[in-house]
Amino acid sequence: MQGSKGPKRIWIDLDNSPHVPFFVPIIEELEKQGYATFLTARDACQVVELVDLHRLSCEKIGRHYGKNKFMKVMGTCYRALQLIRAARKEDLALAVSHGSRSQLIAAAVLRIPSLLIFDYEFAKGLKAINPTWTMMPEVIFSEADSAHTKRTMKYPGLKEDAYIARFRPDPAIRSRLGVAEQDVMITVRPPASEAHYHNPESDGLFHAIVDFLGQKTGVRMVVLPRYERQAASIRSTWPELINSGGIIIPDHVVNGLNLLWYSDLVISGGGTVNREAAALGVPVYSIFRGKIGAVDHYLARTGRLVLLESTEDILHRVNLSRRARPATPCTEHHRTLDTIVENIVSIVESKHPVQLPVTQ
Repeated sequence: MQGSKGPKRIWIDLDNSPHVPFFVPIIEELEKQGYATFLTARDACQVVELVDLHRLSCEKIGRHYGKNKFMKVMGTCYRALQLIRAARKEDLALAVSHGSRSQLIAAAVLRIPSLLIFDYEFAKGLKAINPTWTMMPEVIFSEADSAHTKRTMKYPGLKEDAYIARFRPDPAIRSRLGVAEQDVMITVRPPASEAHYHNPESDGLFHAIVDFLGQKTGVRMVVLPRYERQAASIRSTWPELINSGGIIIPDHVVNGLNLLWYSDLVISGGGTVNREAAALGVPVYSIFRGKIGAVDHYLARTGRLVLLESTEDILHRVNLSRRARPATPCTEHHRTLDTIVENIVSIVESKHPVQLPVTQ
């Protein structure tokens, strides 16, 4: 894979926390095949902490600009300018992300071919700029408009299957969190209250589920706030549960897969935690009340995810029992990682001229 100027370099932008574990094995496989990578990361939603946890070498560029729509747009554009300054010094063959709008803008300005990977088809994109290629799970691809499939790629399974195959459980996590073996441990992820797709109904379900679980004996909730503001709100709303240990907010970044694996059930207001639990075979309940995407519909149809829509659902559908946990997880799809990497390589090695990102 080496050219006269050295290995072809692929730019990967880590824009949100789920992107870090997703891209770690992809980066490793690309480098095994002789490709160099240039990594950038946004300082938001524990991205930087996860980058450090995985010991990735990358440039940390930009931050989170909160819920205000105007500030979101300005922040996206400003980070794009910062990325342009960093990337223009590199010899880059392809820009890859899992939904980074800032990278998409920067790649278009720098005339770098781009690959946008996604697994939620209702996420808002950029009206004026299209990626050169897109890649999605085949469960979405099968429903995609045929007019958009010329430069659309697919992969089997869930994006989480790309890294879960490498997961090795560490049973010490429960004791480190102070959870007794006989306790029912529940991982709870609050809704993404600052995301553009947020529906306030999710907040109501989150409050209802915490109140419901807080009344149960022998139940310990490990709550994973998305932002420090969210953590402060949880502490001020349920101080007694915090003090009694009914709610545990880890004071450092934990291995998310390991936490889910040793949980008896998972309740989350977002996509990645739900899908990670489903891929691991852990009972999982979704309190997401935005537009349900094809992946979650598929998981619900196959009994791997329960969609909670009301407080009555919480009372009647949530099963609070200890989980019979096998020794190791059994992943359904073993070709997910290989297919994603093969798709990226096929783009980089393509000898055909491509239409670079353009404005409409």
